Amino acid sequence: MSRLAITIGDITGVGPEITLKAFAAELSAGSLDYVLIGDKGVLERTNDQLHLGLSFSTRIRIINPCGEKLPREMNHGAPEAARAALACLREGARLCLAGEADALITAPVNKEAIIRTGEPFVGQTEFISALAGTPRTTMMLLGADDKNRWLRVALATTHVAIKNVASELTQEKVERAITFSAQACRDLGLSRARVGVCGLNPHAGEGGQLGTEESAIITPAVRAAQAQRIDVHGPFAADTLFYYAYRGDYDAVVAMYHDQGLVPLKMIGFERGVNWTLGLPFVRTSPDHGTAYDIAGKGIADPGSMIAALRLAKQLIARQT
Repeated sequence: MSRLAITIGDITGVGPEITLKAFAAELSAGSLDYVLIGDKGVLERTNDQLHLGLSFSTRIRIINPCGEKLPREMNHGAPEAARAALACLREGARLCLAGEADALITAPVNKEAIIRTGEPFVGQTEFISALAGTPRTTMMLLGADDKNRWLRVALATTHVAIKNVASELTQEKVERAITFSAQACRDLGLSRARVGVCGLNPHAGEGGQLGTEESAIITPAVRAAQAQRIDVHGPFAADTLFYYAYRGDYDAVVAMYHDQGLVPLKMIGFERGVNWTLGLPFVRTSPDHGTAYDIAGKGIADPGSMIAALRLAKQLIARQT
C-alpha cells in the first residue's frame, strides 16, 4: 500500500490547519496510509479547534522528529517553530529515501524565520534537493482556472535576486528545465509534451538589441533539447508565450526567473496552485503559498492548494505503480 508523508510546516502559520482540512477532504478518497510529520499536540489541538473529527490511528500516523513538545504559545516565525519545520523536512526526506514513504508533501515554511536560526536556507526545494543528493532539480508550478485551463511552469532559476538572474542563467539550467518539463508532461499522462521557452529580456532580446542571453544561452539550450527529439519551441517573448500557453498551444512553459513564471500562474490558479519538484528520486509536492501569518489560527485558511498538492502526489505515485 502506498504511503504519503506530510510535513506540517511552520506551526505558527497556516500549515497545520490546511494540512488537516485537506486530510478531512481527501481521506475517504482511496486507501492510502499517511504519515504526519510534526508536533502531535499541535495537530490534536488544531483538529479540535476546527471540529474535523479526524482520528489519528493506523492510517494516519504522527511522527515528531523534534522529540519534545513545542510551547503552546509562540510568536509568528518563532525560532522553535522554524527549527521544528526543518527537522520535519529532514525526516520527510529520510522516509522517502529509505522507501518508507512514496511521496512527500510539504506545508509552508518561512524562509526569513529559518535564516534567523542560522540555517543557510534558500527554499524548501533547494533544501530537499540537497538532502536527496540531487542538486540538479527543477521547480515546476501547476495551476488551473475555474474552466480547468492549465498553466505548467518550470523555472530555469528559482530564488535569485533579479540583479543576479542573468549571471545565474546557464545553458545547462535551461536545458534541464526543458527536459524535466517534457518528462513531467509524460508523467502526468498528457497526450503530448509541447514545451514553450521564454526569453529573458523584453521581446526575447529584440535580436540582440535588448540583451544577448537569448542567442548565447537560451537558443542553444532549445536546439540541444530539439536534438533529443523534445517538442520544444522558442525563445519567445514571455508576455506573448503565456497567452498561447493559456489557450492550450503549449503543455508547459519554461520561464527564466521566479516572477516571470509565477505571476501568470498565480493569476489563473492561485487557489489550486501546486509546487512540484522535478528530478528528485521521489515525488515531492507543496501548496503554492506561504505561511499566511495574518490569518493563522483563525480557522479561515483555504486548503485548496494543499488539496491539489495531495491529489497530484497521489496521481503521480499511482502512475508509477
